[in-house]
Parts: sequence; C-alpha cells; structure tokens
Amino acid sequence: MKDKKLNRYALVAAVVFFIGTLFPYAYGAAERSLKQLRVLVDVIEFIKENYVERTDTDKLVAGAIRGVVRELDDFSQYLDPKDYKNLKNDTRGEFGGLGIRLQKKDGFVTVVTPMPGTPAFKAKIMPDDRIIKVDGKEISAMELEDAVEIMRGPIGSKVKLSISRKDSVSGEFKPIPDVRLKRERIVPEVVYFRMLPNKVGYLYMVDFSGHSLEEVKKGLTALKKQGMTSLVLDLRFNPGGLLSGAVDIAKLFLPADKMIVYTQGRKKEYYQEFKTAVDGDYLNVPMAVLVNPGSASASEIVSGALQDHKRAFVVGQRTFGKASVQQVIPLAGGAGLRLTIARYYTPLGRLIQRDYHNKEKADEGGIWPDVEVVVKADDEIKVFTPYRDVVYTPGGKEPVLEFKEKDPVLDKAVAILTGKETLEAAKAQSEKEAAKRKAEKEKKQKDSSESEETDETGN
Repeated sequence: MKDKKLNRYALVAAVVFFIGTLFPYAYGAAERSLKQLRVLVDVIEFIKENYVERTDTDKLVAGAIRGVVRELDDFSQYLDPKDYKNLKNDTRGEFGGLGIRLQKKDGFVTVVTPMPGTPAFKAKIMPDDRIIKVDGKEISAMELEDAVEIMRGPIGSKVKLSISRKDSVSGEFKPIPDVRLKRERIVPEVVYFRMLPNKVGYLYMVDFSGHSLEEVKKGLTALKKQGMTSLVLDLRFNPGGLLSGAVDIAKLFLPADKMIVYTQGRKKEYYQEFKTAVDGDYLNVPMAVLVNPGSASASEIVSGALQDHKRAFVVGQRTFGKASVQQVIPLAGGAGLRLTIARYYTPLGRLIQRDYHNKEKADEGGIWPDVEVVVKADDEIKVFTPYRDVVYTPGGKEPVLEFKEKDPVLDKAVAILTGKETLEAAKAQSEKEAAKRKAEKEKKQKDSSESEETDETGN
C-alpha cells in the first residue's frame, strides 16, 4: 500500500513537472484545477496498473501532452527529442548536401539530375546513375528518405559514393570508380523567369528562402533589360518560407510607409508591424499575382499586401490559409514544444489563417483572388512539370524549358495586363461563374439529401 502511494506521488510529480515545463505559469493553474489534474493522474495510474501490457510512464505523459497540444490547432506540436533535434539542425542550417535529385527506380536509388554548380555536378555524376553505397554502406534496400538522410552531413565533411552506370553499348549497369565529394550548402533554384509576348514579364517563385530576394532582383533586372512593361508574379504551389523573405519581396513593389503585415496574439508583446521604409524599385510596373490552394504562408503575406494596397490584382483560387506565428521552447529530456502565439493579418486587418474545423468561419482566412479562375489541381500541376522534370547533364547543353500545357490562370492575368479584358469585366465574370458553381453545389447537396430521405422511408 505504501509503495502504491509512493508511485502515485511520483506520477503526480511527473505530470505536474511536465505541465510546469510546458507552461511556467501552470503550477498556479494546476492548483486551481487540481480536480482535472487528479483525473489525468487517475487515468494514467489505472492504465499503468490494468492495461494488458506493461506501459512506460514517460511515454504516457508525453502522449497526454500531445493530446493537449493537438486540441489547440493544426500547427502547435509536441516535439519528441529526435524531432526537436532535427528542427534545431534545420533552422541552424548545420547540414550540407551533394546537390542531387533522386528517385527510387527499379529498386535502386537513382539520380534524376545533378543540380548545376553543386558537388555532384562538378564530379560529373550523370542522370540515371545508380547509387549503390554511401561510405561503404549498402543503400539499395533503403527507403529513399533514409538514403537521402545519410548523404547529408556537416558542411565541409566528405562522403564516398559507390555508383553503377549504364553501359552505352550493352545497356547493363556496371560499377565505376568510387566518387569522393565534399558536402556543401545546397542552394536550389527558387526563381524562374521569362518574357511573355507583349512585354509581359513572368516570374515564378518556388518558395521564400534566404536567397529569394537576391534571385528575384536578378530576375526583375533581366526582365527590365528585355523591355518588361508589366509583370506576373506567380506564387502558385509556393508553400512560403521565411517571413523576412516575404517582407523583402513586398517592399520591392510598395511605396514608403506602407503596412505589409502585422501579427497579433493574446499578449501585447506579440503584436508586431512590418512596414516599408522607402519606395520600392518597381512601383510603376502593372502587376498580377497568381495564387492557388497550394499558396501558403509567405505567399499569402505578399499577395495580401499587394492586394490590400491595390498594387496588384490577384488571379487564381483561394490560398491555403496558413499564417500563424509559432514559438519553439525546450522541454525536459530533450523534447520541445512548438506553440502558436500569434496570427498574421493583412494591412486591412484580414486574418490569413483559416479555421478548418469551424464551419461557421468557412469564409474567413486565406487570400481570395480578385478574379477567380478554377482549375483542377492535376491540370495545374502539369503547367509546372517543366521546372520539376528539367534534367542537367554535366558536359551537355543547357536544357531549354518548354511550356506546352494550357494555363488559363496565366492567360487571364495576361489578358487583363495587356488590356484585352478589363479588370472590372473579369471580376464580374468570375463572380457570375462563382454564383453558378455555388448554386450547382447547393442543388447537388439538396438532391443528395432528398435521395437519402427517400431511401430511409423506403419509397
């Protein structure tokens, strides 16, 4: 009996310790909510004594914490020690790579393409090469993600790849001498640009990373030299990235002293404004921004700011609606907590974050386009396959990207920018089509409901 009491006290201490680690002010809250805390302890204790298999208290408490955090939103997260360590490594940028796009093909880890300027490209690793071993360790049986992970390592560290290459005569794969590489910080291409007819510049951003601003500036400078008179900024399928990247990109197109975005939470210290200080370099270039449900975070900050200031019109579909501020704090035992502490708002006070769980707030959040053009995701993905599938061959010619798929979103933006269609007419048409889709959806739901009622009555 005494041992049982000691176990119970130890369990209470463990739970309170974890809760106290999560929230420094929670000790007082635990006292005020002692009944609820006792219920939690009772449940864990009952599980420990009666569950069909032996349980681990630490795992049960960690599971309880996950449950608590899961009740908050989709982005707050309990991080076990491994996940927390990976997060710290990712944010610190401590790891380097080789610059290879890989896929699993015929059971082998196969090179799609080495990226230009990377260690793999300089070492003349070729498309379709099979990587058999990494530092002598066989990887053929590994999942692709695991194989990629062991190729990563500290910048400047060395790695040895054992490779087999297809013989041009026999067609068989044969070993080549081992390739020794030094890992580097890999900077993938995040900006693509080209000139469209009628001097419309086109710039596609893959994401917002630490070097996005530099690459966007290079693209805009090149387009300006080619005679650009208007611009399409394509943020479709752009998941976002750094807040600083979004703010810096927006600054290029806005006048001085304009709000770009602000954050707001429960605490006053979580309120923060991000504004322009000087006039941007591209104030007078007519602009369209393209978005879709794959546009999130930094993409929504940029498109929302340009839309609110009427600096650009937005074409496409409603964005994803992910714009919240997370704070990461360390916990006992090497774990961590990522907690949402604030949300982002556009200059006019529109909440960007969507609430996917509350149907009453279905119309809140995300960036709604000025001109809606609905395209199936599969069809829109095809538009971007030239960027994804481009293959670089060391010693070969620079590949030429060809765009053959229809792109009604881009076509609509260009039509407005070139005066073939007015923005007002395009808005009116999209509103009319949206109303038609809504009516069709409601009719379908009504017919389905009536059909279910008929089935239930047996008539």
